[in-house]
Amino acid sequence: MATTTDYDAPRRSTIEDAETESLEALKGARTDVQSPDVDLDEADTGDSIELPGADLSGEELTMPVIPKQFNEFTCAACFLVQHRSRIATRAGGRTICIDCA
Repeated sequence: MATTTDYDAPRRSTIEDAETESLEALKGARTDVQSPDVDLDEADTGDSIELPGADLSGEELTMPVIPKQFNEFTCAACFLVQHRSRIATRAGGRTICIDCA
């Protein structure tokens, strides 16, 4: 048999819950143990971490750049290259994608 919930009854706050439970009870209820060390891959080095404002002018692109294909267009609003099937409107020489329409 299902019990009913009284939504009009006053609710207990998390502060009241924290005050009524002891520290030993909370420690005993905790089952997972956190490691103080950060898990990093062995291949992961500090070189892959980018700092905000770092000078990246000496970096080279490692991704190949593929030119726009015959069945693709550049959206006039978001400037992303998308497939022709995503054209929403073509007004005044401007081609707009479905997302920007």
